[in-house]
Amino acid sequence: MPDRPTPDSFDYLLEAMADGDFVVLTGAGISTPSGIPDYRDSNGVRRGRQPMMYQEFLSAPESRRRYWARAMLGWPRVRQAQPNAAHEALASLQSQGRISGLITQNVDTLHDQAGSPDVIELHGSLHRVLCLDCGQRSERDAIQRLMEMQNPYLSGVDAVQAPDGDTLLDPAFEARFQVPHCPHCASERMKPDVVFFGENVAQPTAARAMAAAENASGMLVVGSSLMAYSAFRLCRVITDRGKPLLAINLGKTRADDLLSLKIEGSCEALLPLLAQRLDR
Repeated sequence: MPDRPTPDSFDYLLEAMADGDFVVLTGAGISTPSGIPDYRDSNGVRRGRQPMMYQEFLSAPESRRRYWARAMLGWPRVRQAQPNAAHEALASLQSQGRISGLITQNVDTLHDQAGSPDVIELHGSLHRVLCLDCGQRSERDAIQRLMEMQNPYLSGVDAVQAPDGDTLLDPAFEARFQVPHCPHCASERMKPDVVFFGENVAQPTAARAMAAAENASGMLVVGSSLMAYSAFRLCRVITDRGKPLLAINLGKTRADDLLSLKIEGSCEALLPLLAQRLDR
């Protein structure tokens, strides 16, 4: 497919979003230009191995050890990632009052770093760590320093980056890993403050996202296959109410049959053009 939209499709996008009441829903595709891998290919098929499930993480200390060993090596790339032109364009659209809100499935905080206010983080943030026993949260950087101090043998180990700060680490490196303990209660049952596969979105977050969709005049999906039901259900709410559902996405989405318009192109190229044209 061509990287640039046809005039008719882009004009439709401009006209639909001109009233400033669209909500935007973003997925992993908006962050891949910033160096963060996505989960699925253009056909919506998951890449690589099955991600860790929530119940697996909860039930087995060895699973938590495996997760944190890999995540310790994956965090620096997430931490160093910078917003790209697509994130910056959405922040610009918000500052112009051209979109009513921003919902993201991403856990990288790049929208916040680009200057977008009141981002609804549907799946949480890797920049925080939650203790499952005392409920206190810690900054990920502090937990990272603790892990690096306790596991110097991993210094300099190279591992292939995977989605959401994970890595493809040789299991031989995992057995010696010392998992971090909560700075508040010393529990070893800590998890990143994100929604794992098999875990439900927190009810207050789900309610905020639903209200944003219900109050919008339409939705623009950017860089998401919408295979996660937490995002797909918002699209269903939009179309069930007869509102336009538009997408800028490379490849298949779960909502293809519901879309009023789909532009298969680079969001890093198209969103700045959209912000520029709407600012006239």
